[in-house]
Amino acid sequence: MADQLIRATAADGGIRAVGVITNRLTEEARQRHGLSYVATAALGRTMAGGLLMASSMKRPGSRVNVRIKSDGPLGGILVDAGLDGTVRGYVANPSVELPPNEKGKLDVGGAVGKGYLYVVRDIGYGYPYSSTVELVSGEIGDDVAHYLVNSEQTPSALVLGVFVGASGVTAAGGLLVQVLPKAARDEALVETLESRVSSLSGFTPLLQAGKTLPEIFDDLLGDMGLSIFPERQMLRFHCGCSFDRVLGALKMLGAEELQDMIIKDNGAEATCEFCGEVYQASSNQLAKLIVDLETESSVSG
Repeated sequence: MADQLIRATAADGGIRAVGVITNRLTEEARQRHGLSYVATAALGRTMAGGLLMASSMKRPGSRVNVRIKSDGPLGGILVDAGLDGTVRGYVANPSVELPPNEKGKLDVGGAVGKGYLYVVRDIGYGYPYSSTVELVSGEIGDDVAHYLVNSEQTPSALVLGVFVGASGVTAAGGLLVQVLPKAARDEALVETLESRVSSLSGFTPLLQAGKTLPEIFDDLLGDMGLSIFPERQMLRFHCGCSFDRVLGALKMLGAEELQDMIIKDNGAEATCEFCGEVYQASSNQLAKLIVDLETESSVSG
């Protein structure tokens, strides 16, 4: 099944639901970064959560930056997700592995540890909106839901999941259900939604059982006037890094540092943290950057 995002409403527009399937993009991230099982689950959940948060933005080009800074062995997570369905991300220590938790599942909470969740929403103009909340469990889903309730005052139920086996990621994605302001005062409705979402055994078991996103929506909201939007947005792992950007970053180091790289290393190598792409600049290319810097200096002088 292709990676995709589907939206729906219920309760006369008082409920907003978004679901994502992220199998392929999570597997691509696993391969690009050489992720362990627990690191794959942690990053995969965060990427799905970022895409779900970005889905509520309106302006084209809008993006959400999700950063987790914590004391666990994973060392932190950074994800960048866009309204356009693109996402990228990495963990600080991709090879960390832990024994299963007491439930026999990947110990994402133990790998993440205690710390904070930082969210930056950038709508493409003005100052980005940023907010910080303390992690409640390190399991990602609980933490994102905590952020939505406390920072955006939106009652939210969220479930995220990644199943990774010996052959790689076979199921990944998530579901976000929110009670919008027009229905938020209906405490019975909020309690019903929270109960139904919490009763789910997880998200990946549903996918492994062959459930589609519309079927999952129907099971949860089918008796509440469910309306599923026909559009399916395709999702993909995408990084905007390029060799030209790497050269631009190297140029900022200055002529002296570039000359030192030529003498000591006969060039330069840079790796994009987000996607793992390796870029190599030859000594001739570094020398050209030095010439450009000297030319710019003489013109400005």
